[in-house]
Amino acid sequence: MPTPDYRDPNLPVEERVEDLLARMTLAEKAGQLFHTPLTMNEDGTPAEGGGSLPYGTTELVTDGHLTHVHLGGRYGVRETAEWVNRLQALAADTRLGIPVTLSTDPRHSYTDQPGASFATGPFSAWPEPPGLAAIGDAELVERFGDTVRREYLAVGFRVAVHPAVRAGHDLATGHGRADLPGTFGSSAELTGELVRAYVRGLQGPRLGPRSVAAMFTHVPGGGRSLAPVEAAVDAGCSRLMPHPARPTGTVDRDRDRDGEPAGFGVVGFGFGRDALTGPLLERLGFDGIVCTAPGLLTGPTTPGEPHGERGAEHLSLAERAARALDAGADQFGGEGCPEVVVELVRSGRISEERVDASVRRLLREKFRLGLFERRYVDPDRAEETVGAAEFTALGATAQRRSLTILTNHSLLPLTDRPNLYVDGVGAQTASLYGNVVADPTHADVAVLRLRTPHAERPDQAEPSLPPGSPGTPASPASGEERLREVLALLDAVPTLVCVTLEQPAVLPEIVARAAALVADYGASDTALLDVAFGRARAEGRLPFELRRHAAAMEEAGPGVPIATGTPLFPYGHGLEI
Repeated sequence: MPTPDYRDPNLPVEERVEDLLARMTLAEKAGQLFHTPLTMNEDGTPAEGGGSLPYGTTELVTDGHLTHVHLGGRYGVRETAEWVNRLQALAADTRLGIPVTLSTDPRHSYTDQPGASFATGPFSAWPEPPGLAAIGDAELVERFGDTVRREYLAVGFRVAVHPAVRAGHDLATGHGRADLPGTFGSSAELTGELVRAYVRGLQGPRLGPRSVAAMFTHVPGGGRSLAPVEAAVDAGCSRLMPHPARPTGTVDRDRDRDGEPAGFGVVGFGFGRDALTGPLLERLGFDGIVCTAPGLLTGPTTPGEPHGERGAEHLSLAERAARALDAGADQFGGEGCPEVVVELVRSGRISEERVDASVRRLLREKFRLGLFERRYVDPDRAEETVGAAEFTALGATAQRRSLTILTNHSLLPLTDRPNLYVDGVGAQTASLYGNVVADPTHADVAVLRLRTPHAERPDQAEPSLPPGSPGTPASPASGEERLREVLALLDAVPTLVCVTLEQPAVLPEIVARAAALVADYGASDTALLDVAFGRARAEGRLPFELRRHAAAMEEAGPGVPIATGTPLFPYGHGLEI
């Protein structure tokens, strides 16, 4: 039997796409339109049900014809590589042998943010994107993207579900709120520059066999600034994910099939033609893949995530899928119901030609990534590559550079070996810099690390700030008690306070009492103490403003420029020591 054209690597990509598309059944086409979460067993074997997901791996790949999956959770490097090979072998044994495209959320962040990123585990540890924005070095961000690419390729990840952008940038000022973890701060101009560099690092000058496809997430629409999105498209970003929220201040002009108003008001960006197809596909000329945010059809996939049906709650699942396809979506993130698309075509609600248009884009990406020729990975090479000394050193240097000195009342740099009282800092690490004491009254200096959580996290072990940061704060009682403890320490001994900023926070009482205040965006204790003792230089500048009062944070809705009011620390603030 002759080899089918789509398996011939010497043929042009478009010929291979058309040959494969012509061989596919409707069910096989529908399977391509879903980007479904999967987990694996700790030993690297496929999970076959009984866990948090209602389906097994074999069922998904062989019966559902799905070939785009998203791996959640943290696992060993060898185990992940072996799981990838088992998954690809399952796909290779299907009728057409279409390889799996595997995606992941960020895995290089020093901190763990549910719904946004995983802490690094075996991967090299870098500051969160706001920390890279604090440095503001596009060349560094491109090197970061290249590091991510090399480590991802080693274990088989071919789509990076990042970078992200906040959907509230103001058109007039280029600034806006930055309360979404994982973004490059509140400046649309800087975000565009860094996004362009990041996409280059992940994909190279063009998408190819050594690329990791970038999926730019939380893309705004509905009249909001598209500058960062334009930068991503200009860099050749392979995928875009619309923001899951409903647009504000816009009117949905979608029409039903008879041309009459749809009659269900403003809908999420993933459902509206004006918000999605207009700005992304027509104005920007984007010809890549549009993947919806997880849970757009069936609801949130993670507690507290702002994903869901978004204005189409009264519609059937099939009609919600049809609306998204009408709006220009190619793929449904976090969903796994291809039978819905099959029924839409059979009923005449969606044409098979419309499905073919999306499948072409999805297959084109697979061919460009070289997955048909190189679907398997080498577990030994993966262990050598992930967390390699070169990558770890780059990340450690970036952590130090990103630290932002907000105040310094003649405390820094620290000298000699002072008596140190530490809270939120590892005593063993601190002992390399000073004499650790258990009683703050015996200390020359205290070092205190705090974290501003985006939302309440039952499993959070780190000491946190009291209410005042955006999101869902801790309970008022526990927050006030913790604040009293913190302020008592600041009054008792000169204290260096380091606050991990996952997003803007409100810090006036701490600012007034701290001998020095440092912001970090994901950095080790060693990175902080190296800067505190003058062994490394902090270069960070605030990538968003910090306001004086919690009320100012609450009153500023999406799209409100950062220039309103008098901030406690303005955008770009940072001291030298």
